[in-house]
Amino acid sequence: MEKPSCLIFRQEQWVPQELHQVFAFFERPENLSRLTPPWLHFKILSASPVPMQQGTEIEYQIKVRGLRFRWRSVISDYAPPYHFTDTQMTGPYRTWVHTHSFTKQNGGTLIQDEVRYSLPLGILGRIVNRLWVKADLARIFGYRREQISSFFPTPAKSQATVK
Repeated sequence: MEKPSCLIFRQEQWVPQELHQVFAFFERPENLSRLTPPWLHFKILSASPVPMQQGTEIEYQIKVRGLRFRWRSVISDYAPPYHFTDTQMTGPYRTWVHTHSFTKQNGGTLIQDEVRYSLPLGILGRIVNRLWVKADLARIFGYRREQISSFFPTPAKSQATVK
C-alpha cells in the first residue's frame, strides 16, 4: 500500500528564556492543556505525571467541530534539550508526526514546530483539509503562540529620560 503524501505545517517562535527552561516546560505533557485552545476540550487521559522518554505513550481526548476523538501518541524520538517527536498511533489523522525543536539563539530559545500530517478518505480528506483543517491548525497554533508568549514574556525594556 502506498504511503499517503503528507502535508506540512511549520511555525517558529523565539522566547527570551534559557534552552533548558523552555525544553523542561514542553517536555511535560501536563502543559499541553495550557497550550491547547479551550474550544478543543483537550483532556489527558493517561495517568499523571507522564514520564517523558522515548517510547512513552500518551492518551488524550479532544473535540473538533463537535466530534469527540480519542488520540493516542507515542514519543518516537526524544533528544533533550534539543527536540522530541510525538507520533499519532490512533486519532483523527491518517498520519500525524509533530517534531518540537529547540535551539539556543540570541540569548534565548528558538522554538520550532513541524507537523507532518495527512487525513483519511483520500480526495475527500484533501477537500476537508482545504476547507477546514488547514485553517484550524493555523488557529490552534496561533493560540499556542499567544500562550507561549505569556509563559515566556519578553522583559520590558527600561526607558531612560534625559532632563
